[in-house]
Amino acid sequence: MFTGIIESFGTIKKITREGSNVHFDLDSSITSELRVDQSLAHDGVCLTVVHVSPENYRVTAIDETITKTNLAGWNVGKKVNLERCMPANGRFDGHIVQGHVDQTGVVKQIVDQDGSWIFDFEFEQSTGNVTVEKGSITINGTSLTCFNSNPGKFSVAIIPYTYEHTNFHQLQVGDLVNLEFDIVGKYIARMIKGY
Repeated sequence: MFTGIIESFGTIKKITREGSNVHFDLDSSITSELRVDQSLAHDGVCLTVVHVSPENYRVTAIDETITKTNLAGWNVGKKVNLERCMPANGRFDGHIVQGHVDQTGVVKQIVDQDGSWIFDFEFEQSTGNVTVEKGSITINGTSLTCFNSNPGKFSVAIIPYTYEHTNFHQLQVGDLVNLEFDIVGKYIARMIKGY
């Protein structure tokens, strides 16, 4: 389980395809603290560390993960948001995040507000995922609060600290982002639908 509070960047150093799997080699300021079998969220995608060396570490994504997230567009040099699993005695500074991306969304507009930024996103609403005004959303692994919540679209406000310490400063209009919708909202929506 994660909280959506980004702790570090990982920089992609190498991408290797092996059958339908893709291996990503990254380096990070927390590389020396990682161990094999550890779960680590990469832009909100929970991936297992399969190899660690002094210089970098490796995670592997299967085809299902590649097709449901923005990983297919990753390239060498890209910075991704990293978060290790929350320790049992940790604080919930964000919200409950599983690291299971529901779908991707698209950056539709970025408005510089002279000290903060407003990001507008759209997503395919036929999946049944919803946001609520002032509800939680995870974008590229970052716990944020929605507003301007409408079917298939919402906005978030980004303060300078978040802008600098996550990869929001790299996002451009048209970019795909990973979305994980609030777990409580997903369960309620499913109960209402009766399945």
